[in-house]
Amino acid sequence: MSVPEMFSYIQGFLSADQEIREDIRKVVQVLEQTAREILTLLQSVHQPSGFKEIPSKCQKARELFCTVRTHLGELKTKFPVDQYYRFHEHWRFVLQRLAFLAAFVVYLESESLVTREEVAQILGIEVVREKGFHLDVEDYLAGVLIMASELSRLAVNSVTAGDYSRPLRISNFINELDSGFRLLNLKNDPLRKRYDGLKYDVKKIEEVVYDLSIRGLSKELEAGGDK
Repeated sequence: MSVPEMFSYIQGFLSADQEIREDIRKVVQVLEQTAREILTLLQSVHQPSGFKEIPSKCQKARELFCTVRTHLGELKTKFPVDQYYRFHEHWRFVLQRLAFLAAFVVYLESESLVTREEVAQILGIEVVREKGFHLDVEDYLAGVLIMASELSRLAVNSVTAGDYSRPLRISNFINELDSGFRLLNLKNDPLRKRYDGLKYDVKKIEEVVYDLSIRGLSKELEAGGDK
């Protein structure tokens, strides 16, 4: 093969690779738009009147996840199945965002931590790497950490809305979450930085709970629970 032929072959390879990346970007843009719609929908729970609407908002969010599954199904077809991590950077952020949204919905519904398997089921993708397009464990953990920040905000807004028991429950949940992350040996730098942010979320929620205690509201809740 001559030098011109060699570079012509390389150019063909680069062009094909660029086409794949462009196709991926188009689908990811649609996914990002749907993720914004879900987030906008769930943001209403932070409003004083939004707590009563949590069940209906979660139901509508789950309906939008049907659209997410359709787009992720399309994304799977845009690249060779064995080259997930070669193109992973294109959808990493939106997948983490979707994992956060799925985790937030499940928390609002049951006040429990969603499993990686449950998130994958909501998104219509795999957990096992060998099966193709999957939810990487680090993307799942990043989504959970984003949810922790959202819950710290929810704790503050709960007090504003007059819901004094919710911050206490959020505090217990976040502390359990923090204990769980302490068991992990995180070497991924972006994930490690997100985990460092969890410490501030814990502190922020503790301040809310402390304020409730100072005002005597936590004691009123405990007394009401005893009755």
